[in-house]
Formats: sequence, C-alpha cells, structure tokens
Amino acid sequence: MLRLFLLFTLLPALELYLLLKIGAAFGPLNTVLIILVTGMVGAWLAKREGLAVVTQLAREVETGMPPASRVVEGFLVLAGGLLLVTPGVITDIAGFSLIFPVTRRALAPIVLEAVKSRVTVRSFDPRGPGFGQDPSPSGWEASDEERHARLPFDHPVK
Repeated sequence: MLRLFLLFTLLPALELYLLLKIGAAFGPLNTVLIILVTGMVGAWLAKREGLAVVTQLAREVETGMPPASRVVEGFLVLAGGLLLVTPGVITDIAGFSLIFPVTRRALAPIVLEAVKSRVTVRSFDPRGPGFGQDPSPSGWEASDEERHARLPFDHPVK
C-alpha cells in the first residue's frame, strides 16, 4: 500500500514540483520543449538499444548460452523507454539509467537476482499432476481395480 502511494501520489507531486521550478527558471515554452525532446530522444534510444539487445539475445541463443540476462536487459530497456516518454525529471533520470548500456548491464544482474529470489521453481511431471499418488478424495477409499483403472490425468470430483 505504501509503495503504491509513493508511486502514484508522491512521485507525480515531486515531478510536478520540479517541472514548475524548471518552468520558473527557463520559462514555460522551454520546459515543454525539454519534455518533448526527452520523450523523442528516449523513444529513439529505447528502439535502438532494444534492437541491440534482441540481436545479442538471438546471437546468444544460437550459441547455446542461457538468455536470462539479455531478457532482463530487454525488460529494462522497455521500462526505461516508458519512463522517458513519461513527462518528468525523475522519470527521465531513471529512464536514461535503464537504457544506457553501462548502467543497464550493471543493473541487470541485480534485477535478475531479485526476480530469482521471488520465484518458486517446481519440478514438472509430464505424466500429470498427482501421478503415483492415491487420487481418491479423503474419506473415501477406492478399490485397487478403481485405482489402477484411472488414467494419470483423471481426477475425482471433490
């Protein structure tokens, strides 16, 4: 709840404050031009860097390397591009840091580790869920014939 408050209330208020200060210093027209230029440059950079990441990803997949870091870099470029087309000073700084290769490559392993720490990996059994377990619901015992007659993908109604 606090993170959402900070993201959708405090950050835009801070962005507005900074844009008003820039507008007072450089004038309203120049401030609008700065917003438009950073948006256009950000879109161009996101496209350029995104294509570079996709090219590197394809090259690494062809050689058999795991693509996790390049996928994360692609996500960071996308997020950076979105931040750059959003008007604001803080979002522009964050967007440029996600798009530039030096900072993006430094952030990618950190993001990858954060994602890994939040993901639970379970083993996959292609024979179906519950294979080898007694599929009978609790409180009801199936006979051996019924138990063996069921296919691995049949599940009793609970």
